[in-house]
Amino acid sequence: MVIKTWALVVLLLRFLKAVVLSGVQTVQVIVASTANVATARKGAFVRVRFVPMSATGAAILGCMVTLTPGTTTLDIDMDTHELLLHVLDETTVQEMIDGIRTDFEPGLVTVFGVSQ
Repeated sequence: MVIKTWALVVLLLRFLKAVVLSGVQTVQVIVASTANVATARKGAFVRVRFVPMSATGAAILGCMVTLTPGTTTLDIDMDTHELLLHVLDETTVQEMIDGIRTDFEPGLVTVFGVSQ
């Protein structure tokens, strides 16, 4: 129980950090796009694999990604363990994937377990 509590605390802190950093990046993309249409960033649809976890963990992962500015979860496929996302700036996709892998997935698997 103590491990799950600490995992939740760490997950919450990492999520709050991601929200703040993504918010700043989103504002920068919007300002840059407004200032110079020629350098406007393009959005993209991407599929992101996630580690096997329970349906509850996957749903919370999708919510966390959506609540992080600049990303929206469109679908969660539990069979292939993939999220379908829309990202505001396609140049930050790998950074976003790395953030999901290191900041969100470990805590969610610790708390909500692995899918059967």
